[in-house]
Amino acid sequence: MAFNPPPLQAAHCLAVIPARNESASVGAVVAGVRATLGCAVLVVDDASDDATAARAAAAGATVLRLPLGLGAWGATQTGIRYARRHGYAGVIALDADGQHLPATLPALFEAQARSGASVVIGTCLERLSRAKRLAWWYLRTLTGLKLLDLTSGLRLYDGRAMDILAAPEASLLDYQDIGVLMLLARNGLPVEETPVAMRERCNGHSRVFASWLVVARYMLHTTVLCIAQLDAGRRSGRLRHAVRTAC
Repeated sequence: MAFNPPPLQAAHCLAVIPARNESASVGAVVAGVRATLGCAVLVVDDASDDATAARAAAAGATVLRLPLGLGAWGATQTGIRYARRHGYAGVIALDADGQHLPATLPALFEAQARSGASVVIGTCLERLSRAKRLAWWYLRTLTGLKLLDLTSGLRLYDGRAMDILAAPEASLLDYQDIGVLMLLARNGLPVEETPVAMRERCNGHSRVFASWLVVARYMLHTTVLCIAQLDAGRRSGRLRHAVRTAC
């Protein structure tokens, strides 16, 4: 019989917000999450040199300050590990730049309750430019992932996903997007997408689409990661076959 865990309750989850130099928006994001979900909020300050930590704390968040920048995924993983250590049932991850609207967060919990998925991604296809759509088509073809939006940072993780993403293997990922999704898929965790509204970030620029050079580097790194993951999967399959044969 399949194991069907109870739906996640927002009150038992931790909102994790990775932030680097987001003092202009992080306070409003924290306040919005607390007002909408009523859950605890953790801001992981990724070595900011502005008032990000102070603004987040003033809005009611717990703040972890990283002495060295780990990037968006490193900061998010830090928050996931914190959540596991403190006994939270799940994590809802969102950006600090104001793109993700607090009013849309309950939709992720509703989708998780309906589907029983371990991961729910908030997607907004309207934000994808023609170039992004072409990039995602390439990456979907390469990875075999059947998802529409591969880089949304708005995600709900249950305890099973938290265990996988807190492990040392997940620390090797350069980007949270494709690498995390491939790791979850390789472990057989169900992933659901639900459409949500998003807005333009309040300040700064995308870490992936900041320039054509950054885009090229992202695509190259992700391609290498995908090839490495696919090769690891083939080698693991050959090993399991060899063990069964030997037995």
